[in-house]
Amino acid sequence: MKSLLLAITLLTYSCSIYQNYDKNNLYNHVKFLASDKLEGRYPGTEGDVKAANYIKNEFKKNGLSHLNDKIQKFDFISKVKIGSNNRLKFKGSNFNSGSDFNPISFGSNATYSGKIIFVGYGFSIQNDSLDWNDYKDIDASDKWVMILRGSPDGNNPHSSYSDNTSLRKKAILAKDNLAAGVIFVSGEGFDKEDELIPLSFDQGQQDIGIPVVHIKRDVANQLLTTNKTSIETLENSINKDLQNSEPFTINEMVSIQTEVLFEKSTTQNVVGLLEGNDISLKDEYIVIGAHYDHIGFGGDKSGSRRPYIHAIHNGADDNASGVSILIELSKILGQLKTNKRSILFVAFGAEEMGLLGSKYFVNSNLISNKKIQIMINLDMVGRLNSEKTINVSGTKTAANLESIITPYIKNNGLNFTFSSEGYGPSDHTSFYVNDVPVLFFFTGAHTDYHTPSDDYHKLNYSGMESIKTLLHQLIEKFDGIDKLEFQETGPKKASRPSRFKVTLGIMPDYVFNEKKGLRIDAVIPNKPAFNAGLSDGDIIIKIDNKPVNDIYEYMHRLSEIKSGQTVNVVVVRGEKEITKQVTF
Repeated sequence: MKSLLLAITLLTYSCSIYQNYDKNNLYNHVKFLASDKLEGRYPGTEGDVKAANYIKNEFKKNGLSHLNDKIQKFDFISKVKIGSNNRLKFKGSNFNSGSDFNPISFGSNATYSGKIIFVGYGFSIQNDSLDWNDYKDIDASDKWVMILRGSPDGNNPHSSYSDNTSLRKKAILAKDNLAAGVIFVSGEGFDKEDELIPLSFDQGQQDIGIPVVHIKRDVANQLLTTNKTSIETLENSINKDLQNSEPFTINEMVSIQTEVLFEKSTTQNVVGLLEGNDISLKDEYIVIGAHYDHIGFGGDKSGSRRPYIHAIHNGADDNASGVSILIELSKILGQLKTNKRSILFVAFGAEEMGLLGSKYFVNSNLISNKKIQIMINLDMVGRLNSEKTINVSGTKTAANLESIITPYIKNNGLNFTFSSEGYGPSDHTSFYVNDVPVLFFFTGAHTDYHTPSDDYHKLNYSGMESIKTLLHQLIEKFDGIDKLEFQETGPKKASRPSRFKVTLGIMPDYVFNEKKGLRIDAVIPNKPAFNAGLSDGDIIIKIDNKPVNDIYEYMHRLSEIKSGQTVNVVVVRGEKEITKQVTF
């Protein structure tokens, strides 16, 4: 008995040392990846390369081999700017890019002179509730097509027009009707301030083959003078009658030249292979993934929740936490080498820029997507809360998946929330849309998310060790069972976001649930909230004398407000209710 007790004591002690050792490894990985010297791991930078090489070396130490190369390089658009060759000329008047018009990045770089035909909202819709065709019985060939942005319903997300209002869809429809180019203009009902569309781009986009520009209303009205009408008159008429406009041609020639310049950079995925031992199963794969990039120094349009602060965003939880577990899983499984199926460990690049690395991987034919048993994605797994609740998405993307994973989660002393859908804001989505079963592990959002304060010392390393243990067990389970049967659950594309006509100029606290209201995480300088005297930490409970109970009600209230309107905003600050007048 004494010998047995001694053996148990020694085993318990050694397991304790092993767990502490693993926690130290997790800590060390995160500390390096989230250190200032990597400068936020922005794709294409020196810090990005250092992170990739660190992961590659860890995979090598852990005995992983590779398919072709451990580094899977790919290019992406890192910068877009308006070129010097942008011109608009009409009846001897020259108009300037940046103030009078802007090219749209999905249009082609071209020069064309021609007449203009006005086609209202540029719709071609035929369904049970709506029959609207702005191109019926007209000849748009070899002409510029002038199109109003938006729809007669404004910002109503449930409108019959909502699936037909995107700029790209309208432009492609114009091209299908043989237009030589597209001129977009904002009616006053759509955008009272008439701001030019800022130059932006979607990664991987191709130009549609014809030039596309957005012009100011006063420029459009000058083009319309020969027809003795205006954008305001045309918009009001269409919105009142709720039917397609009577198209007409502007018989003066307009000459437009467009030039948008794209700069490319290179980043990479890091791939490690642990080959399977079963001859009949080794060409099937379990993919474990986590993105290693982050948003660098932040700034405008970076995704930072403090875009006005130029500082290193270290991204400890997002997503050095996931990468550290990925590395340690590769170590454990690489030492055991008992897997029947092959296991691929992938650290994805450029996730923050639109899942670029995972999209590249699934389209690269490195392995067949049909041979993937399951893809397990780790993104922000470093903040396990005191209730030990882990969020798992994709739980119905394969038959019986929830019943398979539930006992393992419970046996590890974890609580859980499940989401059945496979589409979401991380790399598992790239696999789900290609009919691969997925699981996405996530420990929840927090106020440090996408800010300079997401640092290594704030992570729960004991919680990460528990998640690592759970994943090890699940990988072994998925390795030992029959091929999972994919199930489609939920959409395979993102829903179209609503467009607000106004902004309050705050960063909401998306995880606030202590009481009713919306907590302000940060007030952005020189925006309406800032000008009205709202402060970080204020809890908005009313807008325009209407209640705000959560972020969804907050967004609904914003959708009701017009530019230039002044409303009362009631906030709780400390123990007091304060009313501020906000002008939007």
